[in-house]
Amino acid sequence: MLNLSQYANTVYKIIGAAMTVHEELSWGLLEAVYQEALHLELLDRGIDNQREKEIEVYYKQRLLDKKYRMDIVVGDIIVELKSVVNLSSVHRAQLCNYLRLTHKPLGLLINFGEASLIGERWAYDAETNECFIVDRYMEPISDADYVYLLDTDGTE
Repeated sequence: MLNLSQYANTVYKIIGAAMTVHEELSWGLLEAVYQEALHLELLDRGIDNQREKEIEVYYKQRLLDKKYRMDIVVGDIIVELKSVVNLSSVHRAQLCNYLRLTHKPLGLLINFGEASLIGERWAYDAETNECFIVDRYMEPISDADYVYLLDTDGTE
């Protein structure tokens, strides 16, 4: 089983930095603005991070030309930013795909598009190849409605 508690302090710091960015810039700007501001805020707090880190994709052990770019990566934590009215299953699936492709254990989905900052913590278990949502204590949310969260029934 994953030991996600080791990431709790770093996640707390990342969310704190995102809250500062949200307080400073307010809501509804372009995602790229929040990405740059969060990158700088993390650096100001002494937190190393990479912006727009590429993910290489392989098919049958052959490297594809298509690459994805993660918004921000802090160690083993992927930070996916949005500036939308509401987070959707597409946004969650994007983060889960990044976790699956990189085998990183934890991702944050942060939305700057609402009056209040919205954030979700997602974990990836490489053994089961599954993503699941976790609470602020890094524990799986056992009653999460994954049909709704990830649109696993294909209705969206």
